[in-house]
This record gives sequence, C-alpha cells and structure tokens, in this order.
Amino acid sequence: MEAMNWVEWFGLAASVVVAYSLMLKDMLKLRIWNLIGAAMFVVYGGLIGALPVWVLNAFIVIADLYYIVKIVKNSDENTQASNSLP
Repeated sequence: MEAMNWVEWFGLAASVVVAYSLMLKDMLKLRIWNLIGAAMFVVYGGLIGALPVWVLNAFIVIADLYYIVKIVKNSDENTQASNSLP
C-alpha cells in the first residue's frame, strides 16, 4: 500500500470537517463547519479532476451560505424585536 499524498490527506481532512459538522446541535455552527468542509471538497474535487465531487459540493456551499444568511438575518430580527419591547 502506497503512502497517502497531500491531496489524499486534504480529502480526508475535508471528510473529518464534514463529519464534525454533522455532530453539532447549533444550526449556525453546523452550517459554517459544513460550508468549510464542502469548500475543501470543491478544492479536492478539482485537484483530483472529479467533476461530480466539486459540482455537488459547490452546490452545498451555496446552500450553506443561503441558510447562514437566513439564520443570521432571523437572529438579528429577533434581537431587534426584543430590544424594541417597552
């Protein structure tokens, strides 16, 4: 068995980040860590020339960004609403 090169280690690190993200209870933290892992997989897919890997993970990055913005926006609206109470 050959030793793993740095590209394989990078792909393994991306897997660990995604797995970690899925164990989080806080949805914002989950989305942020999942975005990082998916972005790493976009790079990894490009490095190994695997179009399906980077296309799927590029979609996941976009979805994570959408939901991060939505979570932060809702959080800001809730904070403003609670601050405006008499």
